[in-house]
Amino acid sequence: MKLHDLIRVGTNRPVRRRGRGQGSGRGGTAGRGHKGGKARSGYSPAPCCCGIPYYRRLPIRGFNNSVFRVCFVGIDLDTLETLAAEYSTIDRDVLVEAGVIKASESLVKILGNGKLTKVIHVVADKFSATAKQKIEAIGGSIVELISNE
Repeated sequence: MKLHDLIRVGTNRPVRRRGRGQGSGRGGTAGRGHKGGKARSGYSPAPCCCGIPYYRRLPIRGFNNSVFRVCFVGIDLDTLETLAAEYSTIDRDVLVEAGVIKASESLVKILGNGKLTKVIHVVADKFSATAKQKIEAIGGSIVELISNE
């Protein structure tokens, strides 16, 4: 036995010639069915267009309440400390003028990060509990425009 005598099983199957007339047994539609895109030459379906769109195959997860969401711009006490050198009362107009927030940003919340050494009067939409404590501890005052009730 020599290498050229070896036969690999299943490799020398005769090629089925399709579309060569009715007498061949594989003529007519040549195994492609009748009409439609898959019966034409050059057709290949896009991977995302296999019957149902890809985005509809995935489950809907979570809940998005973006229409009614209220967004606050958080401002730390460190920022108020730097502004306290020029202003004794800090409100929304002062923050826009100083460039801390944009005019289009509507609601402001004062957060308690940082230290405050100067007495200031702060007007904002909301305050965190630590920010209230720190401002009032040094003798400052706050005006909260949106109540927590």
